[in-house]
Amino acid sequence: MSEEDEDQPPPPKRPRASPPADQVLDNVLETVLQFLDAPGDRSAASLVCRSWHRAESATREAVAVRNILAASAARTARRFPRARSLLLKGRPRFADFNLLPPGWAASAFRPWAAAIAAAAFPALTSLNLKRIPVTDADLELIARALPATFLELSLLLCDGFSSHGLASIASHCRGLRVLNVVECDMAVEDEQEVVDWVAAFPPDPTDLESLSFECYGYAVSFDALEALVVRSPRLKRLGVNQHVTLGQLRRLMTHAPRLTHLGTGAFRPADGGDEGIDFGEMVTAFANSGRGRTLVSLSGFRDLAQEYLPTIAVVCINLRTLDLSYAPVTPNQIVMFIRQCFNLETLWVLDSVRDEGLETVAMYCKKLRSLRVMPVVANEDADELVSEVGLAAISRGCRDLRSILYFCQSMTNAAVIDMSRNCPELKVFRLCIMGRHQPDHETGEPMDEGFGAIVQNCSKLTRLSTSGHLTDRAFEYIGKYGKSLRTLSVAFAGNSDRALQHILQGCSKLEKLEIRDCPFGDAGLLSGMHHFYNMRFVWMSGCNLTLQGCKEVARQLPRMVVELINGPPEDERTEDVDILYMYRSLDGPREDVPPFVKIL
Repeated sequence: MSEEDEDQPPPPKRPRASPPADQVLDNVLETVLQFLDAPGDRSAASLVCRSWHRAESATREAVAVRNILAASAARTARRFPRARSLLLKGRPRFADFNLLPPGWAASAFRPWAAAIAAAAFPALTSLNLKRIPVTDADLELIARALPATFLELSLLLCDGFSSHGLASIASHCRGLRVLNVVECDMAVEDEQEVVDWVAAFPPDPTDLESLSFECYGYAVSFDALEALVVRSPRLKRLGVNQHVTLGQLRRLMTHAPRLTHLGTGAFRPADGGDEGIDFGEMVTAFANSGRGRTLVSLSGFRDLAQEYLPTIAVVCINLRTLDLSYAPVTPNQIVMFIRQCFNLETLWVLDSVRDEGLETVAMYCKKLRSLRVMPVVANEDADELVSEVGLAAISRGCRDLRSILYFCQSMTNAAVIDMSRNCPELKVFRLCIMGRHQPDHETGEPMDEGFGAIVQNCSKLTRLSTSGHLTDRAFEYIGKYGKSLRTLSVAFAGNSDRALQHILQGCSKLEKLEIRDCPFGDAGLLSGMHHFYNMRFVWMSGCNLTLQGCKEVARQLPRMVVELINGPPEDERTEDVDILYMYRSLDGPREDVPPFVKIL
């Protein structure tokens, strides 16, 4: 190169073309929206304009369809093409009380399984199903088509599948980290037809972090289960069924050093006794494995040997969750270990603990945030085991309480008012007085003032279940003060349509309304026409609705799907409607309508 060349200035650089303004905006929006996690915030952002809608669609990774009939799989896939986590919910909660005929939505999951198999959700890593009928064919279809990156499958309160479906998942989803089957009503199989689905897992080391099958009704090969746990060094959650004995549980714990959540299975020795397992051996097994430091959740106890229950005391100090909903624990038994549960935040028990047991809980579990007290015998004529005494003790001792479900035979307004004052941070209050139309058993007055105090003093309340003798006055309180309510369940309550009018006109954030056996008719239903499009669903059974009133709703609100269950009345002029299930849908009425359902 000559000196003259060196003196020449470098050629000017060509200006780099700037991206289009719309692309810059989309890139900025996508970056910003990645920091929004709350579904409500993301939904609000998507409504700003089309570019925000596009950006929100492109960045949404967790998608929840809380009514599987409200949006189709095809629409959801178009709207959220990069979805990684999918939550689908099916039947309304009242279906748990056998109020829905079998086969109401038997094939609701089939289009979703087909869409997943057709790679409509190519980035899918997590699938959670709740209250949805699922067949073995559905599970096999998705198991063979899911990407290698698929990690989690959880089935909660589902039904219709069997060991064959679980075997398909175990054998084909090789990268699985979570397989949880919880409170599912699985299909009954002949013993010779049952597949050992645990043995279907590949023989290689696994990435399993959570395995729960506590509701599975058949025995699995313990050798296969033990080998699977050995091959899963990352296992943190393990929930086994009632066919796993104490001796086997002890062996499994030795192979899972990272275990933090344990479902114990039967919690009794095998018939004839497990070799080398007695009370002291079990205490040693818990203590020597370091479970006192690592366990934060304990459940199971489905076939409890009562004499072994105190062994859990050595692991109670760090427990955050304790589920005894299958163990009829007595007041004398619960005191043996609850005194070590200083850090307990969630407790599920049966009413066998009685008021005395709840008083002990209130004394020692000061950090308790969620409590469920469920009946041993769910019958109106059952013996009274817990009462207002236990509720009042909990409200005085556990002032950080956020959620309570309390089954009892009788209650007083004073105890409910005390809870509203002592626990003002309550978000969920579900009181189930099992006797119908039961008043305050001390004063004979309706329970209006108690529930009125709950909605007045607990301003953050989002879920409320009522019971007992309630007049329209109680619902006037609810409509006036329940401004944060999103879910309301009502049974055997109210005097007239005014009660329903108070709810629909006052509870502006209400999303789910469940009503059974109340004297509410067309006038009450039609008072909510302004709000139904903002709700997820309305369920009314055993009320005073007529076919004409339901038709009027369907006429005025064409985007609402109005289902009448148990068939149309024979005489439109006089016959009432058995069950009304009404929900908003982006895709119109469903196609798989059984004969006992009429869509208006």
